[in-house]
Amino acid sequence: MINPTMPTDPAKPRYADHEGVIGHLAAEIWDHLWPWSRAGFQQQRAIHAAGLAIAVAATLVWVLAAMGELHAGAVIGWWFGWSVFEVLVRLGSKPYVKEGPWWGRRYRVANTMDMICYVGFKNLLIGAALFIALKSLGLLVL
Repeated sequence: MINPTMPTDPAKPRYADHEGVIGHLAAEIWDHLWPWSRAGFQQQRAIHAAGLAIAVAATLVWVLAAMGELHAGAVIGWWFGWSVFEVLVRLGSKPYVKEGPWWGRRYRVANTMDMICYVGFKNLLIGAALFIALKSLGLLVL
């Protein structure tokens, strides 16, 4: 049956059927933080391998920022670069977004703009939280 309130077809991630709040919450966090999937690795090995390398590099950038070795501009540049690449990785491995309120369990197939918005907002929140944490600890050089 076609749902006129959803702009694309419904999707069902593997973790959508997790029972209990804790199990579903843990699966949801993992889904947001880990953009790769087994099926994605089999289909687009080069993109996913490069994505893993860039993710390691972005993590090292955050570690260097925490050690006071990098300025905020360098961290923002790397984080932006990772976000652009994450869009490609997610479109190939987890091509869905949540539809409706954040506590709901409705998902739909993501188009490119959906994924850009999802990854951009998610990484903006993660980056802001990391910047605030590093700044409050006095570790980030601005």
